[in-house]
Amino acid sequence: MTIVKDIEARGMHHCETTALGVLLRHEGLDLSEPMLFGLGSGLSFIYWDSKAMPFPFLGGRVKPFDLTRNLAARLGLTLLVEETTSQRKAWENVAAPIDAGQPVGLQLDSYHLEYFQSKTHFGGHVVAMYGYDEHDVYLVDTDQQGGAVRTSRASLAMARTERGPMTARNRSFTITLPERSPCWQDQIIPAIKHCADAFLTAPIANLGYRGIEKAAKQLPKWLLRADNPQQDLPQAALLMEKAGTGGALFRALYRDFLGECLQLVDDNNLRTGHKLYAEAATLWTDVATLITKAGDGGDVGHLEQARAILHDLSRIEKNAMQALHQLPAATPPRP
Repeated sequence: MTIVKDIEARGMHHCETTALGVLLRHEGLDLSEPMLFGLGSGLSFIYWDSKAMPFPFLGGRVKPFDLTRNLAARLGLTLLVEETTSQRKAWENVAAPIDAGQPVGLQLDSYHLEYFQSKTHFGGHVVAMYGYDEHDVYLVDTDQQGGAVRTSRASLAMARTERGPMTARNRSFTITLPERSPCWQDQIIPAIKHCADAFLTAPIANLGYRGIEKAAKQLPKWLLRADNPQQDLPQAALLMEKAGTGGALFRALYRDFLGECLQLVDDNNLRTGHKLYAEAATLWTDVATLITKAGDGGDVGHLEQARAILHDLSRIEKNAMQALHQLPAATPPRP
């Protein structure tokens, strides 16, 4: 058995921030999950639907692995990414750093992981690996999946080689801090402004605040769109609240990030953004509740109520991001 020493196998709400937390704590940098999410400019929105999809998808974050790339670039971290179509090389890419005492991040399809509670394909799942033996690998996943877990090497190989939406070719990665520990506090404002700019100037109408407005227009059709409304609508709501989002489609995480920033930065626009995202987080949970009720009872009236809330959310989040975009390039920290 080969195990990396001094691993704090702490599962958090979201898979990518959980893995980043494991890798960075091993390097000596311990940041909260909201801070990791915010510094990685992780918040977004997408309304995704096509004829090939069984049901529409509401997404609340940037594409898988973009958060990791953003965070590494912002903090000056050395991010070494390996991809390959060879299973032999894929194993070597994770075994070598672990043999050298360094944990590894993996992007894979959670469907094949033996401990995973929900057997649905999701190719953008991220875990941290910190050990292996002849039969199993030792991973850190989200708290709801068990935190410190293990799965067979065979199942891991299938998860890593699966092809489909959001999958990667046996992607693995390591993170190394620079010689001088990064002053992450200096990157708070750039991270917020980057996220706000992307949200406000999204190139297509199903992204950002315009995407929320599009979701509002489409939502009342969901009972007719669904093959099995009693299953499909509650499942969509569950994904918004429980599937690694931290609640409220990642808005609770971003609210908490902005709240932490207010302990470091004194700015009225930041206070406005925090207040509006606190309001948005509550409303997103209300939307999920109404979608569940619509599926359970078949009453389109619940979807009409949710539609009205989504109209409000499009405005609230646009106003929040406009305020955050107005943050000065450099704001002095609180005394």
